[in-house]
Parts: sequence; C-alpha cells; structure tokens
Amino acid sequence: MNAAVLEWTAAIVSMAGVALMGRRWMIAWPVGLLSVVLYALVFIEARLYSDTLLQVAFGAFLVYGWISWRRHAEEDGAIVIVPLRRRDALRDLGIGVAFGIALGAAMHTFTDAALPWLDALLAALSLVAQWWQARRHVATWWLWILVDVVYVGMYLVKSLHVTAALYLVFVGLAVMGLRAWSAAGAPAPSLAARHR
Repeated sequence: MNAAVLEWTAAIVSMAGVALMGRRWMIAWPVGLLSVVLYALVFIEARLYSDTLLQVAFGAFLVYGWISWRRHAEEDGAIVIVPLRRRDALRDLGIGVAFGIALGAAMHTFTDAALPWLDALLAALSLVAQWWQARRHVATWWLWILVDVVYVGMYLVKSLHVTAALYLVFVGLAVMGLRAWSAAGAPAPSLAARHR
C-alpha cells in the first residue's frame, strides 16, 4: 500500500475510534485495534520506533479495555465512569515518566530513532492515558489533550502532515470526550436539591 494512502487510512480509522470512545460505545475497541495495526506500519516507515512499540502496547491495552468495559457495563450497555484517586494518578504518571526516560535512553543508544527522547516520553504517557481510559477515568482525556498537542508538533517536524492534522483533530475529540465523560461521571443531584 502506498505510504500516503496508508497514513490517510490510519488517520480516518483512528478518528472514528476516538469519536466512538468519547461516546463510550463498545465498538470503539475493535476500531481502535484496527487503527493501531495501521499506525504501526506508518511509524515503522517513519522510523518512529517508540511509536511503533506504542502501537503494540496499545493493542494489548485495547484488548484489556474491551474486556474490562464489557465486564463493567450496565444492563443497558452504559459504561460507568470511575473517579481517579490522586495517589493513583501520581503513581501512574511517575511510572509513565520513568518508563519514558528508560525507553528514550534505549532508543537513543541502540537505534537510529529520529526523536528518541520526546517520542519515548509521549509513548509512555500515552500508555498511561490508555490505561486510564480502560479503567474508565475522566482524567484520561486531560492527559490525551496534553499528549496530543505535543504530538502535533512532533509529527510536523517529521513531515507527517496528515498525522499532525489527525492529532489536532484528536485534541478536539479529547475535549469532547472530556465533556461527555465528565457529564456521565457527575454525581446525581441529591433528592433535597431536586425539590428546591
């Protein structure tokens, strides 16, 4: 497949997957799996090896998330949003940063990776965001917004213009996901408040 066609196909499938995830639809998981396969091929071609490995890890997280969501779905199929405790957030971010530094060092030392440190750190934080998404935490969208904004710049530097545009769309989709998940996870008003 032509590299440009592959990148466009990966971008379209990825946008669909993120949009479906923002709506908390179960079909988002298999669509996401297809998108990671396509993007693994794009990133191999661009020598962004941390991003290639990230797609493999995303595949594993997507399978986990799919199983987790199916197990925790309400009878009507609704997915319940779960609060993220501060200590868990700090722990997960700490692990992500440590993993990103270790991966960056390995990519810098043993490969010809184009942007080993930045690519590795973004990959590691993306895994944290994917973990939070599978665990149904609203905080996933805040982290996706941050990571996606930085990815836009990295992909522009690498002349992956379609992917940079995709990640700009991802920022918008993450904002929409944040709003939708925040509304879904908001506590119901108390009975006393409803009668005022």
